[in-house]
Amino acid sequence: MTVAAPEESSSVPAQPRRGRITRRQALAAAVAGGAGIGGLRLLALAPAVQQALSGGHGSGLDWVSPLNSETARVNHLLRRTTFGASAAELEQAGSDGYNRTLERLLETPPQQPPPYELLGGYGVGPAALQNWWLQHMLTSKTPFAERMTLFWHNHFTSDYRKVGVRDPFIYWQNLTWRNMALTDLGSMLTKVTSDPAMLRYLDLATSTGANPNENYSRELMELFTLGVGNYSEDDVRAAAAALAGWREPTADGSVEATLDQKNGVTRRYPTWSGQASGQFAPNRAYRGGPLKFLGKTQAWSTEPVLKQLLAEPATAEFISRKVAVHFVTPQPDGGYVKRLADRFRSSGYDMRTLLREVFTSQEFTTGSYRALVKSPIEYMVSGLKALGNTGPQAVTLAGAFSHLMGQVLFDPPDVGGWPNNDSWVSSNTMLARVNFATAALTLTKQLPAAGSALGHLDSVLGKQTASLLNQAPDDHARWFIALASPEFQLK
Repeated sequence: MTVAAPEESSSVPAQPRRGRITRRQALAAAVAGGAGIGGLRLLALAPAVQQALSGGHGSGLDWVSPLNSETARVNHLLRRTTFGASAAELEQAGSDGYNRTLERLLETPPQQPPPYELLGGYGVGPAALQNWWLQHMLTSKTPFAERMTLFWHNHFTSDYRKVGVRDPFIYWQNLTWRNMALTDLGSMLTKVTSDPAMLRYLDLATSTGANPNENYSRELMELFTLGVGNYSEDDVRAAAAALAGWREPTADGSVEATLDQKNGVTRRYPTWSGQASGQFAPNRAYRGGPLKFLGKTQAWSTEPVLKQLLAEPATAEFISRKVAVHFVTPQPDGGYVKRLADRFRSSGYDMRTLLREVFTSQEFTTGSYRALVKSPIEYMVSGLKALGNTGPQAVTLAGAFSHLMGQVLFDPPDVGGWPNNDSWVSSNTMLARVNFATAALTLTKQLPAAGSALGHLDSVLGKQTASLLNQAPDDHARWFIALASPEFQLK
């Protein structure tokens, strides 16, 4: 199999085999040349790699976008909207074409994950919960639903460290975002305000009219709706008072679970008959009269506050920009964002309408090819799916490497969530990705044909990656180079 860099008009002649590709060469492939996305360069991993690159092309990859091809456009859509695709999924989408594939992504109800009890019941630890979601990402028949679940998990952030895993609150929140991911923003704001995990995470459950806690009201405006600069500290205080009175749901009962049978260690856990929302206690609400919020003085409570946030034009622009940054380009044009926001707002904040507008826009396929960096979760899940390895060992591997790469599910770094794009690029994180590729290949007993690897890259390669692939002695080496290449880090 001979491959060529995109600027060549004919295939690069196969190089004489020089033995197995060395780790140093493979690392060079992983960091070679950059990504051609606004000056971003995948950084050198070590001085030795710097030296190995010294004879290469330091100015970045010369991408030649293939998006005038229907198949490539479909692949581009799947890279952006799923965690990569298996060979069968690529074939099906290619047969369906772009429009049918898009509608299937938007309209297919989410496949539900295994229930909480199957994790081992009460006493489940955070690692088991993280692996539960990773497993579903790898095997779900509705991967776009999982991508959107992760998007909202990163937007309406909560973490297990504060929420805990003693009760099912953070698990319930995960189910909520999967089921509501493509509904409307207003419904999601109502739900998140009474979500038990959020009530605990941002302290709304402890907020009373007599002593309002401002944490939730601040993040509701700064991170969930309006964005920085579109509200005042007085607005934060007013909203905190108006939202006061919520508390966590009361358990229906409890159960004693054995944590360590050998030593007789047990613990009692609260139980609920089903997924519950927070409860509003009027006696804990604000009773101090009218408040001035976003320029209006009146009696405020939860529902009017949320409706007013939706009435502010800044909300539609904030969400539209975030969606564009996540799915289209790191720096969306202001006119593009406004066009998306106008459509979003006029639709009643319907997420399907916004996403359909994004994925059918010219901007989605013009100048945005390979313009985004895969997050660690996206990289690992797409790599394992490409290899066809979705078993328990692969899940455990991804869970372990998520700590090394800096994206641990249910454990974002702060209330702002995880970063985007070039924030994921450093010598340490790139080295972790190369090590992950090594380990994933070791776990994979039967590799797909190496041609499948090029299919995931649309056969659009930089000179150095093409050269290394041509020197590779076998499919194992070709897959390693593909997974560690700059091209595979991008979407």
